[in-house]
Amino acid sequence: MLEAILRKAGHEVVATEDGRHAWDAWQEQCFPVLVSDWRMPAIDGLELCRRIRQMGSPSYTYVILLTAHGGKANYLEAMDAGADDFLGKPVDEDALVARLHVAERILGLREHVKRLEGFLSICSYCKKIRDASQWRQMESYVAEHSAAEFSHGICPDCLAKVKDEYGLT
Repeated sequence: MLEAILRKAGHEVVATEDGRHAWDAWQEQCFPVLVSDWRMPAIDGLELCRRIRQMGSPSYTYVILLTAHGGKANYLEAMDAGADDFLGKPVDEDALVARLHVAERILGLREHVKRLEGFLSICSYCKKIRDASQWRQMESYVAEHSAAEFSHGICPDCLAKVKDEYGLT
């Protein structure tokens, strides 16, 4: 039933028979989203979450844990194991699709941050950044693309160089 819901929502699905097979499949291909049952043979959903988080993969996997276990204690246990979301059973199709949209947004934001953390074309002399076809001050570029705020000062090494250059004491 879950596989049919996911396919109907337009997702590619790799279904496995138990937690051990899910773990093996994830190690072969790090999936961006994993929907897992809490109770499974061989490896349960909590252990699967723990293993995925312990691997420290460069690609993030958003984990949605499905369970008949309700309540705050179970929710907290799932989050502590590394689940990103928690959905009760029987699965509500609309709720699952909504959670998958949230997963897509979060993964998209992670990719955006990853790009921002990547390489920038920067002038080695004046430290301006090339943004599309123009060169911009680093501070204005970073402020526009993040929540960073700048206060300016001068580090001790640069202060010493300026003092030497201008004969200041």
